[in-house]
Amino acid sequence: MANKSNKYFDIHAPVFYPAAGIILLFIVLTLVIGKPMESVFSSIQSGITANMGWLFVFAVNVFLAFCLYFAFSKYGAIRIGGKHAKPEFSTFAWFSMLFSAGLGIGLLFYGVGEPMMHFSNEVINEVPRSPQAARTAMKYTFLHYGLHAWGIYALLGLALAFFTFNRGLPLTLRSVFYPILGDRIYSWIGDVVDVVAVVATLFGLATTLGFGVQQVSAGLNYLVGTSDTTQMQVILIALITGAATVSVVLGLDKGVRVLSEWNMKLALVFLVLMLILGPTVYLLDAFIQNVGVYFQEVIELGMLTEVYDNTEWQHDWTIFYWSWWIAWSPFVAMFIARVSKGRTIREFFMGVMLVPSLLTFFWMSVFGGSGLYLELNEIAVISDAVNENIATALFVMLEEYPFSVFTSIVGIVLVTSFFVTSSDSGSLVIDSITAGGKLEAPVGQRIFWATTEGAVAATLLLGGGLKALQTASIISGLPFTIILLVMCFSLLKGLQEEMEEIQQERVLKERESYQQVISRLLEKRKEKTKNP
Repeated sequence: MANKSNKYFDIHAPVFYPAAGIILLFIVLTLVIGKPMESVFSSIQSGITANMGWLFVFAVNVFLAFCLYFAFSKYGAIRIGGKHAKPEFSTFAWFSMLFSAGLGIGLLFYGVGEPMMHFSNEVINEVPRSPQAARTAMKYTFLHYGLHAWGIYALLGLALAFFTFNRGLPLTLRSVFYPILGDRIYSWIGDVVDVVAVVATLFGLATTLGFGVQQVSAGLNYLVGTSDTTQMQVILIALITGAATVSVVLGLDKGVRVLSEWNMKLALVFLVLMLILGPTVYLLDAFIQNVGVYFQEVIELGMLTEVYDNTEWQHDWTIFYWSWWIAWSPFVAMFIARVSKGRTIREFFMGVMLVPSLLTFFWMSVFGGSGLYLELNEIAVISDAVNENIATALFVMLEEYPFSVFTSIVGIVLVTSFFVTSSDSGSLVIDSITAGGKLEAPVGQRIFWATTEGAVAATLLLGGGLKALQTASIISGLPFTIILLVMCFSLLKGLQEEMEEIQQERVLKERESYQQVISRLLEKRKEKTKNP
């Protein structure tokens, strides 16, 4: 692998330069064309979701099926890093990093906004803003943030961790295809896979950062009256990206881990505070019922394609989410892989899929449920404000409960902190891919990608706002969906080979033990013969 290395950069040229070139070309075209790009983004999104939506739905269900199979089959006992490997991080630190990397900003941006928008939507509800509409709103929100989403992360995360720590291959996407391609992963084919991964990761990451900065801007507008404009959002991106750059320079253990644990603790405080200030019993009841409805209908919901409804609601929601999670998956999965050495495959899937899903469900039930409670009990109408600007959803809802200024400040701090951890951990991942799979890239390279992420997020906001963010994820997620489908079978082949080696080793040990027993018996017989 041809790397160009110096004090500040350690570049794998066939991946770094094409990926950087594609991203730079996108930034230049969007800025030069200007406002007309908004209609271009809208047309592209409509075309992909209308014609390829079925592929996203099919793919995420395949990914979930493979996850469940690997977790509960004989492969579940395989330990990442080998049988003697030990976890590098405590369970709490591990969960904190998983949660911060996986869904942090999304939970805050959509935690209130999505349930309220579904609640008032006339396409999916016979009677909008009714108790039945509230039930529908929560089940679709759970679908988008539940097992299907985490299954994408978990499957790719396992593949990366397994081929890196068990097979000694570089921590890049090309490595997961070794059982199929062999040493050809080091050729142009592997370079193409890694370039697609870098571009998908960066656009998925930029989408999340764009959502986060829109919410910070809306929160500041609510609290102190600053302007909530695109220009203000670009300024905020620059400031927060600067903080993320500091964290990424500090590295995984000193920067990302510390911030992730801080995020998790603050998020839990925010969650408990909202549970206490809100209608506590109602929210706990809602959580239990919401989880029951989700698991009862998850198969049907997961297979939904609107084929008989003649509607396009799913295009802007479910299809967007699946493509967003897929585009986001190289970053989250590689980060998960880096921090999961020493876990068994069964433990890995329980930790990466089940625990974050349940915590996400509880979060959505508390924050989304608090908004639904206000409207169902005719205390306040917040869905109109949410439909006008979804970035204000959290703050509009908090305004109706005690200590709204304080809780809004906590919300802004948490969004900002999640922004920083998403950016810095994403930079570490892209660094690794563009350095040929090395776990630590030089500081200069980390700074380059951290600032590039901010630049892309700012460009998307300038070139079309929310629609541009959604389109970027869908475009980058489409080719990567094909790559992940092929990867499923490559991972299965790799685990089969690992299991065969484990079984052969077990047979050899049993044979050795048997031979040792026979040898001891023969020795004893000789001694008895000598000393009758």
